[in-house]
Amino acid sequence: MPDLQNQTILITGATSGIGEITARELARQGAHVVILARNADKAARSQQLVRQATGNERVDVVFADLSNLAQVQAVAEEIKTKYPRLDVLVNNAGLMLGAERQLSADGYELTLASNHLGPFLLTSLLFDLVKAAPAGRIVNVASMAYKFSRPTLDDLQSERDYSAAFEYGTTKLFNIMFTQELARRMRAADIENVTTNCLHPGAVATGYGSHSGGWLGAVIGLARPFMISPEKGAETSIFLASDPSVARVSGGFFDKKKAVPVKSSFNTPANSQRLWELSEELTGTRFFS
Repeated sequence: MPDLQNQTILITGATSGIGEITARELARQGAHVVILARNADKAARSQQLVRQATGNERVDVVFADLSNLAQVQAVAEEIKTKYPRLDVLVNNAGLMLGAERQLSADGYELTLASNHLGPFLLTSLLFDLVKAAPAGRIVNVASMAYKFSRPTLDDLQSERDYSAAFEYGTTKLFNIMFTQELARRMRAADIENVTTNCLHPGAVATGYGSHSGGWLGAVIGLARPFMISPEKGAETSIFLASDPSVARVSGGFFDKKKAVPVKSSFNTPANSQRLWELSEELTGTRFFS
């Protein structure tokens, strides 16, 4: 087990499921864990749970709804005032919505805002803190659900064609493309002390997708008895955040702690660059500036 005593690790969506397990196990390894949450009651419960389970009192909480870009900007400023560096950023938070298309506070399709734009902006705003670490890591929780997607850059907000299942799969593909493009851009900028990787946690038995409704909710309900535990699902996140064997690996997509290929004809360098540019425009940020 790696000793993380000198590391500060920020984890989004750590009040339940694999995020909470990731926070608990990294705290068990000695890390100073910062939980980014939306709900104060859930955050307080998770903070207490992690402290009691590990004996590690260095578990902090900060608040933001990642779908709200103003809140992301505010929490990033708060984090910058509190911590001189971040050794690891784990973008774990995500959601799957129901049949009705919903909008974020900024007027963006809510799945896209929560699963891609919010983490993109947060990573951009906190990048200098990660870069200040001797060996910074950015871990993005994606999913094999990327295979069930209808990606397009011409209708990014799904105004013409919306499906909860396909929208979720598309944002998971965007998580992968973001990771790979960030790795390419860091190499081009000669940034050698930061790595980024993404992962498929597996089909995890949590409440995820329980509000999807329709055929998707029914399928998830039927499949739940055959899903893996949150503890098992968190293993690859923990591995990428802490294991010495991947300290120099960047741009990979991992499943069960092994790098696997991404099989999507949409995942091209040109589309990844365009997605990056559109994401910067929509969030009003620029990496490495």
